[in-house]
Amino acid sequence: MSILSEILATTKTEVDFRKSRLKASELKARIADAAPTRGFLNALKSVEGIGMIAEVKKASPSKGIIRADFDPVEIAREYEENGATCLSVLTDEPYFGGKLDYLVQIRHTVSIPLLRKDFMVDEWQILESRASGADAILLIVAALTEIQLRDYRSLANSLGMTALVEVHDKAEMEMALSSGAALIGINNRDLHTFRTTLETTLELVKAFPPTSEKLYVSESGINRRQDVQTLEAAGVGAVLVGEAMMREKDIGAKLHELLGR
Repeated sequence: MSILSEILATTKTEVDFRKSRLKASELKARIADAAPTRGFLNALKSVEGIGMIAEVKKASPSKGIIRADFDPVEIAREYEENGATCLSVLTDEPYFGGKLDYLVQIRHTVSIPLLRKDFMVDEWQILESRASGADAILLIVAALTEIQLRDYRSLANSLGMTALVEVHDKAEMEMALSSGAALIGINNRDLHTFRTTLETTLELVKAFPPTSEKLYVSESGINRRQDVQTLEAAGVGAVLVGEAMMREKDIGAKLHELLGR
């Protein structure tokens, strides 16, 4: 079993348990009373230069604990103060040390848009995301059928959220584009093997050039200013960076270094 398959199986079990404790009708009632979403895609499109989605991330399956002194709210505040366009908040607990409550807390702390970074395997999670303050959700093509991808993206849009549709190869990119995705994340890390290379983004952007209708986000393996410059020159509209900043004592300084501003 691949790492992704294991994570998805665990997630499905967890979601079934949470669904038994909180009905979709209750989530919809919370959403009806919730504040409007913040425009995630619009924020990335309107920023001068390349956009930065800064990730609040404690751990990962491949690296273990990344940041021991982990204060998600303080990290989010520091990201915003130092120029992040949007934030990505890990909410998967077993594999990434995240919590949904981190998203809720951060929502009350910062004013920039938030992505809930988790493994979506059920429409119920999309309602849960909106009720918890997410402005965007992650949809991983490798984890979904074509019908699920279309339905989940449609539901997210109907709730005012952006769907960041994540791909890793040409077949997944074609599926993302056929679903009508406007925001496509290219994961440089293979979720089956966890090997990472920026060539994944460069090859896919060359094969599927960006247009005014779609914006590409490069994810994983972005560690240096040179990496960001290479991706921006290739036509990438934003980068998603977590580990490179989470390992630094001065998060803000690393963010400025990556952006060159």
